[in-house]
This record gives sequence, structure tokens and C-alpha cells, in this order.
Amino acid sequence: MYFNNNAQGDAAKYAQRLLDVLNRLVKTGNTVLVIERNRDVIRNADWIMDLGPEGGDHGGENVAEGKPANLARVAHSYTGQVLKEAGVGLRGLG
Repeated sequence: MYFNNNAQGDAAKYAQRLLDVLNRLVKTGNTVLVIERNRDVIRNADWIMDLGPEGGDHGGENVAEGKPANLARVAHSYTGQVLKEAGVGLRGLG
């Protein structure tokens, strides 16, 4: 199954719709792998593999992996820092 975000401007609506579909897939026993850059989608993941540290020839390494709250504590993970700034990992959030 392939989803592509072609919507312009309404990222929150897109993220919620995508999360609804993904959660239905998981609840029916499916394994779901998502490649995503939307913070709200990422913070709802069961497990994250952060590849980088950059893109292209400067990427492809496993920078960090784990639950969103764990990634929020990895200083050298760009994804982890975005999650930390969003409050993930603070008092059980995320």
C-alpha cells in the first residue's frame, strides 16, 4: 500500500487522516512501515529508525532507534531533537 501526501497546506488534517488509516491497519494485525517527516505522525510511532545524519551521500547510517520518548533523549539525532522540542518524553508524552 502506498500513500502520497499531495495536499497543499493542511498538514494537520493530512496527519490525522494518515494516523487513522495506519491505526486501523495495526489494529487488524498488520505490520506497518512508514517513511515520514511529519512530526505528529512520527511521535505516534511504536518504533523509530532515524537514518542520517544527513541525506544523500551523507546519510544512510542508523543514527538512533527506539520509542519516540527514547529518541527524544538522543542528542545527535535530528529527529530526536524535534521530538524533544515538541515535548515528547516529558512526563509520559509521546
